[in-house]
Amino acid sequence: MSDRKRPDHWTRKAKAEGFAARSVYKLDEIQTRFRVLGPGMRVLDLGCAPGSWSQRARTIVGPRGAILGIDLTPVERYPGTQIVGSILDQTPESLRAALGGDPDCVLSDMAPNTSGARLLDHCRQLELADAALTVAVSTLGPRGAFVVKVFDGVDAPAYVGRVKAAFSQVKRVKPEATRGESVEFFLVCSGLKVR
Repeated sequence: MSDRKRPDHWTRKAKAEGFAARSVYKLDEIQTRFRVLGPGMRVLDLGCAPGSWSQRARTIVGPRGAILGIDLTPVERYPGTQIVGSILDQTPESLRAALGGDPDCVLSDMAPNTSGARLLDHCRQLELADAALTVAVSTLGPRGAFVVKVFDGVDAPAYVGRVKAAFSQVKRVKPEATRGESVEFFLVCSGLKVR
């Protein structure tokens, strides 16, 4: 069994606490440091499967908040409304209608099914990150937050530049729950400049 498949501390903790995946603790650290979520917020979770980020978001936004998840894979007992499909097939208007208004926070933990070819995986993941950026810029309210996963590599600096062109505050974070061998990091963004 590879190290990636072997349950580690975070995986065991997630299972014990009833979360769908260990990635919930990445969002926990981001939330602790940056407070991107709050009671009553509307949250758009791009690439929401297997559902742990939406599970955590629900505990923070509470019953008065709204959560809309989009993923190609259906999530059983999703803690909000899920659209099963591609984010590329959604319009800003349809997302606002499903969420009940502009999102206060757009989350994207999206990644492609990895091939093991690092450059290919990097390029495919950045395509998803770019799609998430487009959705965030076209839907977020003026005080909204955007959290996006990025696979580090040759094209990552250009992507970070695109994000900085859209948001006045951009912080780069590699949460403690990220696997040691992982090339991922997250950008935590606020202060949308243009829509």
